[in-house]
Amino acid sequence: MQLNLSGVQPSGLTRRARSFLAGNGVKIDVRPVDEVRQWWLEQDVPTDVVDRIAAFHQRWGGLLLPPSSEYNGGPKWLEPDLPVFVDGVGWYFEAGEVRWSMSYWFTVGPQGEFGVQSGDRHVPLYGSTEGWVESLALEHHATSFAPQISRITGDDVDDLDLAGYLPVPEVQGRADTWWRGPDSLLSVRTGVAECLDVPAYRKATLYAGLDEWDLRSEVIPADAE
Repeated sequence: MQLNLSGVQPSGLTRRARSFLAGNGVKIDVRPVDEVRQWWLEQDVPTDVVDRIAAFHQRWGGLLLPPSSEYNGGPKWLEPDLPVFVDGVGWYFEAGEVRWSMSYWFTVGPQGEFGVQSGDRHVPLYGSTEGWVESLALEHHATSFAPQISRITGDDVDDLDLAGYLPVPEVQGRADTWWRGPDSLLSVRTGVAECLDVPAYRKATLYAGLDEWDLRSEVIPADAE
């Protein structure tokens, strides 16, 4: 079934991300939050946390997108589950099932951050689920149009020269972010390295040879919906 954008997409995404969703998004049926709401409340999950999970489900639940080149593809699809409280972090919940057996999983944090979790360690990748979707759209776009793609790993990531680069604001980068240069896009991903405490897992990808059209970014304001 082709994705119904009005059913899952919030305002404020770039035209690039909207096009990515329209061309690649698929909506599948997932378990309604109402089926487990009462059970969660009986387990002392606060009402506002359950409401936050329900809002995530209404906006994103069942959204299946092409896999990322990193994070073993990312979630199979977006589906909230298993709210857990972690000291020093607050309440978070699972963002969706992993594609493969891994030592971490995907979460949404107390402020809506989209991140990864291993044990009690939560590392936000982007400031929101919108940021994750924007990052997937950017990767799809850059991979399609960049004539040159270079990858950097481990300690070499620290030696990147970001002079002339500006952060791409729509991804709301935290441990991971995207940078826009005069003729290139650069993704820097340190989330898994931080989550698992393995510095060698740091990665960067440079997409070079892009023109002005390839680099443009236009967020659609909510009042323009």
